[in-house]
Amino acid sequence: MRGRGLKQTVRNLLNADAFEASLREFCVLPARQAINPLFSFLVHSDEKLRWRAITAMGAIVENLAREDMEGARVIMRRLMWSLNEESGGIGWGAPEAMAEIMARHEGLAREYSHMLISYMDYEGNFLEYEGLQRGVLWGLVRLARVRPQMVAEAGVNLQKYLESSDATIRGLAAWASGLLGVQETRPRLQLLVKDDSLLRLCIDNEFTQVRVQDLAAKALTLLERRQCC
Repeated sequence: MRGRGLKQTVRNLLNADAFEASLREFCVLPARQAINPLFSFLVHSDEKLRWRAITAMGAIVENLAREDMEGARVIMRRLMWSLNEESGGIGWGAPEAMAEIMARHEGLAREYSHMLISYMDYEGNFLEYEGLQRGVLWGLVRLARVRPQMVAEAGVNLQKYLESSDATIRGLAAWASGLLGVQETRPRLQLLVKDDSLLRLCIDNEFTQVRVQDLAAKALTLLERRQCC
């Protein structure tokens, strides 16, 4: 199956009511073929399709890596290339897809987690666009929830994102600060407890609205628990 037929099959799987079952069907498709249409859905205007494409890419590449690690690396390098200025594109959705893949596959996380961190660093591969920064911070939270030791060094870069003018960036940076135990961010988090800006997140394939102050309070609770242990 190729071309339009494959893209329509991918769209139908992304739109399915029982999306968890769709993920199993994705893994039956030839990975190298299914990835191409998924890349196009990473930039789709429909947020449900976009986020499900991120999740599906994670499942497919995880499955591929079990049999063909080099093939999985090729996809990771393709995602990274899309974030390179020389690619001629913007790379929307690439940080999130990279993080989803790494959250699912430890070997790929060991090889590429440093790249996700580098996108936060002014002295690294810093991403200027706020939309991409949102993606990187979402990715950091995704990894910090399952493999915190692999992204622990990202903590030194969080302070500047806590001071961002973008509410989503502030909120995700606050959450990441708590997950990674970055005690140095406590003073800023205490200020953000008064920040009632609303943001919309996709977490565990569900959309939710939350305020920055809620994520800051959650982070402070996590920091307090770490201090007590």
